[in-house]
Amino acid sequence: MWDFDKFGDNIALISENGIEISYNELSNEGKQIVDGIDERCLVVILCRNTIGAIGGYSAFINGHIVPILLSASLDMSLIEGLIDRYKPHYLWIPQEMRDDFHGVYEVYNQWDYCMLKTSYDTKHILNDELCILLTTSGSTGSPKFVRQSYKNVKVNAESIVNYLDLTMDERPITTLPMNYTYGLSIINSHFMVGASLLVTDKGIMQKEFWSFFKTYNATSFGGVPYTYEMLDRLRFVNMKLPSLRYMTQAGGKLLPELHYKFAQYAYDTGRKFYVMYGQCEATARMGYLPSEDAVRKCGSMGIAIPGGEFWLIDDDENKIEQPGIKGELVYAGDNVTLGYAVCGEDLIKGDERNGILRTGDIAYFDDEGYYYIVGRKKRFLKMFGNRVSLDEIQTLIKKEFKNIEVAVTGVDDKMCIFLTEDKQSADVRKYVSDVTKLNSSAIKVFVIDEIPKNDAGKILFYALDAYCN
Repeated sequence: MWDFDKFGDNIALISENGIEISYNELSNEGKQIVDGIDERCLVVILCRNTIGAIGGYSAFINGHIVPILLSASLDMSLIEGLIDRYKPHYLWIPQEMRDDFHGVYEVYNQWDYCMLKTSYDTKHILNDELCILLTTSGSTGSPKFVRQSYKNVKVNAESIVNYLDLTMDERPITTLPMNYTYGLSIINSHFMVGASLLVTDKGIMQKEFWSFFKTYNATSFGGVPYTYEMLDRLRFVNMKLPSLRYMTQAGGKLLPELHYKFAQYAYDTGRKFYVMYGQCEATARMGYLPSEDAVRKCGSMGIAIPGGEFWLIDDDENKIEQPGIKGELVYAGDNVTLGYAVCGEDLIKGDERNGILRTGDIAYFDDEGYYYIVGRKKRFLKMFGNRVSLDEIQTLIKKEFKNIEVAVTGVDDKMCIFLTEDKQSADVRKYVSDVTKLNSSAIKVFVIDEIPKNDAGKILFYALDAYCN
C-alpha cells in the first residue's frame, strides 16, 4: 500500500509529548509487529489518535493483515460482542486495556499498544482484495461493516492528494477519530506523500490541542459541521495560526453562514477552505468544492473528485438532465467499496457494487454542474400528505436560534425536536409551526441533557427514536 522506505528519515508521526517517528522507523517497526503472524487473518484495532494505534494500523495494512477498526471508547460489552462474532486471531489494543481481556496472551508491544493472541482458531476465508473493515459513521456496536479493498483505499487517497495538492511538507493535526472514514482518509492520503501527522487525542475545545498545534506548526485540519460550530464559538477567525494552510469540512452539510464565514476567512488570509462530500461506502471522498469556489458557490459540496462521476435519478430511476431538479445522488468510481459484512462468513465476498453507489442523498445541480445536498432520502417525513425534510428543518432552527443544540427526527405525522435548553422550546415549536404551516399539535419538543453524538461529532438520530414511538 505505502512505500515508507522511499521517505526515509522524513518524520511520519509526532505525538503531543514530542515523540517523533520517522518513516524508516515506522516501516521497520511495522515489519516487527506482523513478523510473528504466519497467515493472513483478522485483527481488531481499538483505535485512539495515538502513535501506537496509527503505527499498528499501517503495519497491518502493509503486512496484508485485515484490520477491523473500532473505537477504544466503545462500551466493552459491545467490543466483546463484535470480537466474538468475527473471531479475530489478534487484538491490537492500548496497553492500559490489557487487563480487560481474558483468555488471550501478549505476543508483542510497542509504543503505547500491545498485540494479544486470541484463542479463536476459526479461519475465515478472506477475499484477496479485502483491506479494511470499517463501521459506517453512525454505527456503534452494530456488526455491519463496510468492506474496503486495497484498490479502494489507494485510489481514494491518490485522488485526495491530487485535488488538495498534498506534499511531504504538510503537517495535518488529528481532529477526527481514526476509526471514522474521514479521519482515516486524512492518515491514508498524507502517508501517500510522506507528510508528518501531528497525533493527538485532545479536542479543539482543549488548550493542549492549540498548544500542540502552534508548537509543531500544524498546516491543516479537518472537521464535521459540529467542529466548525465549536470553532465559531471559539472565535477561531481571530486566532493567530501562521502555519495553517488549509481546512477541510465533510461529514454533513455545514450551515451556509458558517460555510461563507470560513470560506471568506480563508480567502482574506491567503488560506484554502475545502468543503467535501463522502461516505464510508465510497471509502471516504466522492466530491469536493475547489477552494477558489468556496465563497462563490457557498452551500455547494462541489463536483466529483478526480476519477469519479456524479449523476441524479428520479423516483422512476430516470437520469435527471436539467439543473435545479432534485433527485437521488448516484456516484461511480474505483473508490466505491465492495459491499457490507455482518459476519465472518461475508469476508470471502467480492465486489457487490461494481463501482456504483446510490448514496441515499437527495441533491440537485446548478447550471455549472455544482451539486447541492438537500438531505437524506430517509430523513423525510410525510406530514398530513406533505413531504418535509428533517435536515432542512434542523438547519432552519439553527439559523433562527443562534448557538442552539438541536436534533430533529420523527415518524409520519409527528415531528420530534430535541433541545438542550427549555427556555427556547416554546419559541422553537412556534417557529417551526409557522414556517412549515403545520399544526403545532404535530410538533413535539423534548428537552434532554445532551444531543447524542458519535466520536466524530455526528448526531446519533437512532438514539432518539424511542421518544417518537
